[in-house]
Amino acid sequence: MSRTVHCVLLEQDAPGLAMQPYPGDLGRRIFEQVSQPAWQRWLAHQTMLINEGRLSPLNPEHRAFLEQEMEKFFFGQGSAKPEGYVPPEDEAE
Repeated sequence: MSRTVHCVLLEQDAPGLAMQPYPGDLGRRIFEQVSQPAWQRWLAHQTMLINEGRLSPLNPEHRAFLEQEMEKFFFGQGSAKPEGYVPPEDEAE
């Protein structure tokens, strides 16, 4: 049976995550307060941050930066796109 959470990002009830997606207190807060659709938004945003910033998840400084951005994305004022970021053109258009 799926669980429902009141998502802090979407500000509505939505399906919750099946398991804690990140270790520690931040991961617990995300599990309790973030929905599956909001988590998918974060994954897309995180991918953009990694690609645009040429970040490596193996680098401890880069991991710390991504954790800070995750915190801001869900529980702060939001995580900004890198300066000069231009989204790719949609090939369907």
